[in-house]
Parts: sequence; structure tokens; C-alpha cells
Amino acid sequence: MLRISDISYAIAGRPLLEGASATIPAGHKVGIVGRNGAGKTTLFRLIRGELTLDGGSIELPSRARIGGVAQEVPGSEVSLIDTVLAADTERASLMAEAETATGHRMAEIQARLQDIDAWSAEARAASILKGLGFTDEESRMPCSAFSGGWRMRVALAGVLFAQPDLLLLDEPTNYLDLEGALWLESYLARYPHTVLIISHDRGLLNRAVGHILHLEGRKLTLYTGGYDAFARARAEARAVQSAAAKKQELQRAHLQAFVDRFKAKASKAKQAQSRVKMLEKMTPIRMPEDAARTVFTFPKPDQLSPPILALDGGAVGYDGKPVLSRLSLRIDQDDRIALLGRNGEGKSTLSKLFAGKLQPLEGTQTAASKLRVGYFAQHQVDELHLDETPLQHIQRERPDSPPAKLRAVLAGFGLMAEQAETEVARLSGGQKARLSLCLATLDAPHLLILDEPTNHLDIESREALVEALTDYSGAVILVSHDMHLLSLVADRLWLVKDGRVTPYDGDLESYRTLLLKGEEKPVKPQKDEKKKKVYSLDEIKELRTEVRRCEARVAKIEEMRGKLATKLADPDLYESARVGELETWQKKYAEVMEGLDRAEALWVAAAERLEAAETA
Repeated sequence: MLRISDISYAIAGRPLLEGASATIPAGHKVGIVGRNGAGKTTLFRLIRGELTLDGGSIELPSRARIGGVAQEVPGSEVSLIDTVLAADTERASLMAEAETATGHRMAEIQARLQDIDAWSAEARAASILKGLGFTDEESRMPCSAFSGGWRMRVALAGVLFAQPDLLLLDEPTNYLDLEGALWLESYLARYPHTVLIISHDRGLLNRAVGHILHLEGRKLTLYTGGYDAFARARAEARAVQSAAAKKQELQRAHLQAFVDRFKAKASKAKQAQSRVKMLEKMTPIRMPEDAARTVFTFPKPDQLSPPILALDGGAVGYDGKPVLSRLSLRIDQDDRIALLGRNGEGKSTLSKLFAGKLQPLEGTQTAASKLRVGYFAQHQVDELHLDETPLQHIQRERPDSPPAKLRAVLAGFGLMAEQAETEVARLSGGQKARLSLCLATLDAPHLLILDEPTNHLDIESREALVEALTDYSGAVILVSHDMHLLSLVADRLWLVKDGRVTPYDGDLESYRTLLLKGEEKPVKPQKDEKKKKVYSLDEIKELRTEVRRCEARVAKIEEMRGKLATKLADPDLYESARVGELETWQKKYAEVMEGLDRAEALWVAAAERLEAAETA
């Protein structure tokens, strides 16, 4: 169990945590959320003991092993598989000692190696590396053969292999593609020990964790359920808090009006003084702070005749060697296309071809005469001029535009006056990504290519990006590990595999399911030569009964939800002396909402079975 008790911590006099408490039972998977700069990473450092608390305590079981990905693996000549194996220090130490041990000590070492399943270690390490995108051949290559981003994956593989009692992961999907992120979700859901994950990946927070720890206002609050359940409970609590604050404000105004009216009258002086004391004792209920509106404002391109880009018998690659061939593809201005496929299959190569950064090796590529293409890739964020401000970056592209107009463009991407004049080196990762997106869309492109656009963006920014892309009147090509973004934006899926690019017949959920089974393309259903089943009247009657049972279950849970919402609307519940009771009711509300989701899903499934039976 991890017990965080009344902790406080400040940086340069600015408090990040103040009287914060939370208890995480052993084996729980918990997502940590909060605004950028709230102190989530600092909390990890406090748990690891890298920073000293100003007050309070953090308690862990004795001898509990804490693991996390602090930095990338060095570019040594050690192979990836051996680097991962070395991460389990106990196994590595015992294996080394076994080479010289004799007699009774050798027997002890062999027994312990058996206990920790040391003999299957290489197979387990190879499986983790494969899940994170490395081939068997690559796992035997030295770390120096890979870039920093890939070595971050090796570091992640090492800590997963070591299986610490408390696993701390800070934005683990930032260096993964969609396939690696989906594998990690599945792996973490089965992880045998406690996991804390700082993440802005909504899919990960819905599927891999069972609780959300919210850091806000220097306090910690633990919610039951994934991110969607947390968001519902949070919205309800904010609505109740807002109503309570307004109610109290009316009470204060009423009391103050009485005092102002009668404080000078001797006959009413006593009552007026009583109301003054009531006002002094009234603890203010603050209105919930609204998060600053997160925006992306993409300029609107003019309309071009379709298709805006087409390939016929095309091939693309490097140094005359094709990576992708036999490409016959068409893009229209209203397309929203997601590129699927494992890392190294050619998704980025195809993106560069569309962006004009690579030329086709064969075939024909035709584009509309006035086509403008915007291209965003993660490496472009790293190539910004660190000693220049965002305003200077955009002035280089628009030297004749007045500064006021350029500031307005930056503000349309959430870079306000202060950030516009701040050197890029001092901006956050999210602010740098916003600047790169601003530069990529400056010319109002007809085709916008986004390669992992959500890295370093918080959840609110990701939702704003979804809204902007939905409103955008140009074509969009997406490469992303963010399933939530892809599911809301993309309406066409292309699979990049084995040197080809083909339409994917399934949806994202089927792609996820099949990936986890080790497949990458939908299995086309076999034609059923048998006649459709004819349902008897008794079978249809039973299905109707099941639908009614499901309806009744939903109605009952809805009734419970209404009662809990009424309870949470009671302003007295928000008095400081009843904070523990409030948390209990909020937890119950989150559990009821989770149950409602399940009940509604069962209802829908039962109704679909009944419809199929009645139309058979």
C-alpha cells in the first residue's frame, strides 16, 4: 500500500502540494491527471525520495522496489536484449555469482533463480521488446544503433521486465506508435503490482487503470473508474459546487442587507450584531475555477477540385530503394485519413511523399495546381530555434505582416502575449508543439499531415485539437498513437504493411482487438452457406423478457443516480467538517455511473439480439 499523508511541498516559495493525502492499495492501477505545472512529476520525485517533503509523510511497504523510466538507455555496444535482462538486478547478480559459487551456496542460488523464473527471462524480455516495436533481429543489435526515442523504448522495456512493486510511468506513450501504445495498455492491465501513470492519453486512462488520482488546488482526490468516469463525476461535483457557492452568496447578501439596514437602530442592534457574527463564521464556498479555454484556430483554405492529390503505380523510398510500391491512392479535400501499421512499415515515408519531402521513384503523382500542404512531425518541434521567441519564428515566415496581426495568429494557438515574447527554450513541450502546429498551418493548407501531433499536449489541448480538425475544411492525414483522437477525427483507415498501402476494412476497435491477438488485418467473414436460424416464439419471448429486465435495471440505476445527485447538491455536505463524507458520496456516485454504463451496454446488446431474432 502507498500512503500519502498530509504532504506539503513548495518550489521557490510556490506551493505545489499542501496538506495532500491519498491511499493507493497494493495492486491498483492509477492514472494521475491535473493541469500542466500542477506538480504531477514532482509527486513522482517525492515518492522516489529524490526530493524532501516540507511536511507530511509518504509510506511504502518495507523493501518495496520502486521503478520508473528516468532517462534513455545510453548508446552502448550492449545489445537490446542484454540491456533489458540487466534491468532485473537480482537475476543479473545471481547469474554472475553462479559462475563461481559451489556447494550449499550454489544450491541456494539455483533455488532462488527457480523462484524468480530466471530461465524464462530471455523469452519474457524478447516478448516485451517485440511489443514495443523491436524485431527479433533488432533485439540483438547494440543500443548505439538506435536513436534517442528508440532507446527510451528500451528503457521502458527494462523497467517493465524488472517488474518493480511500484511502477511509476510519466507519459509512457510519448515515444510509442499506436501499436506499441495498444500493447502497453494491455500489458499494464495485466501487471501484477501497483502502477501509477501520468498520462494525457485518454484511451490509456480508460482501459489500463481502475482509478484516477486528480491533482488540483494543491490537493489529491482519488476517483473510482477510468478517465471518462472521472470526468463525469468531476463535472457533477463542479456543478454542485457552483450551485452551493451561488446559494451562499445569496445568503451573505441577505444577511449583509439586514446589517446595513438596522445596525443604527437601537431596537435592532442585537439582531444586527448577531448577523455580523454569522457572516464572520460563514466559511466561503469558492466558485470552481474554470480552466483557461484551450484553442487551436486553423486558417480556412479555399476549395480545390477533387482529387487534390493522386498516385498511380507509385513507389517511394530512399537511395533508389523502394520502401512502398504499387501505390494507387487518391485524396480529396474532405478526407480524414489515419495511417495504421507497425513502426518501420513506412507511415512516415508515405507522409513525406505527400508533403513533397520525397519524390516518387516510379509511377505518376498528380496534384491540384494550387495545392498547399502543411506538415507537422515531432522532430520539427525539436528543430525550433531555442534562442528565439514564437513571435520571431512567425515574423521570419511573414516579414511584412504587422506584429499585432502575428500576435493574434499566435493567440489562436493558445500562445498569448507572455508566451509570444518568451524564448522557445523556456516554453513547455506543449507550447512548443502549439508553435510548430501554428507554423505548419500558416499558409492555410488544403492538405494537413500530422505525425504524432499530441505528444506533450494535455487532455484539454487534445480535445481542442479534435474540435479544430473537425471544423477544418482541408484534408487531414493522421499518424498517431492516440486512439481517442483517431476515433473522433478519422473516417478512412489505410493500412501500411509489407510495402503496400491498402484500405483497412475494419474499424479502429477491430484493429486494436486483432493487434492484441497478433494479427493486423480484419478477417473477412466466411459466407455462411447455412440458412439463417429461425427463432421459435418461446425464444423470442425470452429475448423480450431479457430486454425488459435490462430496461428495469437501467431505470433502477438511474433512480439511484438521481438520489445521489440530490445528495451531492446539498450545500451542507461541503462544509469542511464533512469533507470525508463528501468523498464517500462522490465515490458512490462514480461507482453508480460506472454501473450505469455497463447496464446500458447490456440493454443495447439485448435489444440487438431481439431485433436480429425478430427479423430472421
